[in-house]
Parts: sequence; C-alpha cells; structure tokens
Amino acid sequence: MQVESFFPACARSAGPALWSAALLSTLLLAGLAACHRSPAPDVMATVNGKEILRSDLDRKYQAWKISQGETPQEPSPEQASLARLAILRQMIDEEILQQRAAKLNVTASDEDVNAKLTEVKAPYTQEEFDKQLKQRNETLDTLKSEMRHQLTENKLLNKEIDSKINITDAEITGYYEAHKADFDFIEPKYNLARIVVTNAPSQKTTNLQNNKASGDADAKNKIQALRQKLENGEDFGVLAANFSEDNFASNGGDMGLVTESQLHDGASPEVYEAITRLKPGQYTEALPSNAAGSLPNRKTVSYAIYKLISKEAAGQRTLNDVRVQAAIRQSLRDGHAQLLKEAYFEVLRDDAKVHNYLADQILREGAGAR
Repeated sequence: MQVESFFPACARSAGPALWSAALLSTLLLAGLAACHRSPAPDVMATVNGKEILRSDLDRKYQAWKISQGETPQEPSPEQASLARLAILRQMIDEEILQQRAAKLNVTASDEDVNAKLTEVKAPYTQEEFDKQLKQRNETLDTLKSEMRHQLTENKLLNKEIDSKINITDAEITGYYEAHKADFDFIEPKYNLARIVVTNAPSQKTTNLQNNKASGDADAKNKIQALRQKLENGEDFGVLAANFSEDNFASNGGDMGLVTESQLHDGASPEVYEAITRLKPGQYTEALPSNAAGSLPNRKTVSYAIYKLISKEAAGQRTLNDVRVQAAIRQSLRDGHAQLLKEAYFEVLRDDAKVHNYLADQILREGAGAR
C-alpha cells in the first residue's frame, strides 16, 4: 500500500508543502504512540525486545525468600520491592550476556547441561534430589535452564576475557620487586582450601553448579555427602568448585596463605585445633562455624571442610620459588580478569536497549508497588 493512501485527497491536492507537513506530523505522532505503548501486564522488562516475564521474576523472588532461611515475618512492601528490583536487574544483566553468547555462537549445548546435571545430582539419591527441587520451588526444566545460562556465561567470558589474558615474566618480576616484603614470612603460614555449605541468606552462589543448600538440615546433609565423596577419592578442588558456597569456590576452594595468628584469631578453637593437627594433603571433618565477622555466640550458619595444602615456615621467599611465581601469576590474572569483566559488562549494558517496566510501575504507584 502506498503512503499517499493514508492521507485525504484534500491534503494531497493542497500542494507538496502541506502534504509533506501532514506526512511528517503523522509519522511523529505514530512514533510517539509506539514509544509510549504499554507492554502486556506480565512483562517486567525488555532487553533488545526480549521480554522478561512476571512469572520468571516471581519464581526467582520465591527462591530468594527461601534462601533467607527462617524469618519471623514477611518482608515489608518496600523490602519486597527492593528485592524484586535487585533480582530483575540481575535477570536483565543475564539476558544481555545470553544474547551476546548467542550472537557469538557459544551457547551451552544439551550435552553440557546434562553432564552438569549428573554432577549436581551426584551427592543425592533421586528422592533427596526431588525434595531439593520441591523445597526451592523449582522444576527439573527450570533447573536445567539455570544451568544452561550459567554454563553459557562461563563459555562467553572464557572466550571474550579469560582466554585473552597473558601474564608475562616481566609482570611477575615487577610484582615481586614491588611486593617483596609480602613474601617475607615473619611467622608460619598455612596454605588452606575449604568447602563451605551455608544456611545463611544468599541470593546467588558462585559455584559452577549454582548449587545452594536450602536450610540448616539441608546444609548438614550436603556437607556430609561431600565429606563422603572425599573419602571415596574425589578431588577436593573439583568438589569445591562445583558445590562450595563461598567466594573461594571459583579457586577450587583455595584460600591462599593464612598466617598462624590470623588462623588462631579468626577461627573457632575447634577449627584452629583441627587444622593444626593436619599434615599436607589431609582434610578435617565437617566443622560448624559462625559467619566471618559475626558476633560471639551467634548461631551456626555454615559448615566447612578444611584441607591443608602446605605449611610454610617463616623466612624470605625468592622469585625462583615456583610457588611464588604461581601465586603471583594467579593474583595478576585474577586482577586483570576482574577489571576486564567489569568493563565488558558495562560496554554490553551501554549497547543494550533495556526498559524496566517494574521500575516504572513502582514510580507510578509509590514505594509499596509490588
């Protein structure tokens, strides 16, 4: 259909100037109407035209509430709205990454997802696994979808960031000369790794399986199951990377070097005594502990298994020490990766066309909008 057919004959016959003005006016009005067209009620946000639905946000919100453990009362309307906004913001970022991965053809395959599902199910019987899904208000399909997203994000960041980081010998030497005092141990140090399972509030885990205990009883069962897997010969670092629930999971549980005084002051007497009895390569039983920095006598919120990788005597370490080189290389790589990923996320956000309709709704209706 030609454009002219949209306009009355009188407008066309009035001359080119009037016809052009009418055309421009109509197109502007149509554009404004399109810009202000309201979405469907169940659309919470769009990312480059892709809709994020209320049902998906509600599911993640309920999972967040479950992760908070036992609470005396429901969150206030303001607290609920803040939580939903934070979760939606995370979902928007995830969608941006998923779209970028699809463009680069690095989306995780069905084989990748099924392999990870097998690992996740390993510590549990089928009955226990089904119970886990029910407690988290998840289905097998939603769990696999979450796994696919996480695996896809890992593949994307490996392609775009991690694979491009190269630490040179000159950088290592420069770092050592600038931080030489850091390698002069005035007291013994323990190179420790740990696997942690917590019942404390956590919105998102950092392990490869996105695996989180849903409460205290589940945390106890999970840490004991992981302890048994260690007894069966499974690798400590692999288990930590896949199932541990603290920030060391991404390093296979490796906490780096901890001084004897830090260990004594920062750990409970039971944990300190258990670690100091270890020989390199050995690990502790599953030990209860409070959260880091918590007040004395606070109730147990986590369970951990510690492994002693090595114990370092006091004295200066030289650059010829392969352990020093490895530690510096990893530290530099981690620093480069963190900076590049933050910049990468910002660039992707800048390039994306995002509209947060939940934020619009809250502003229209007031702080209690949910």
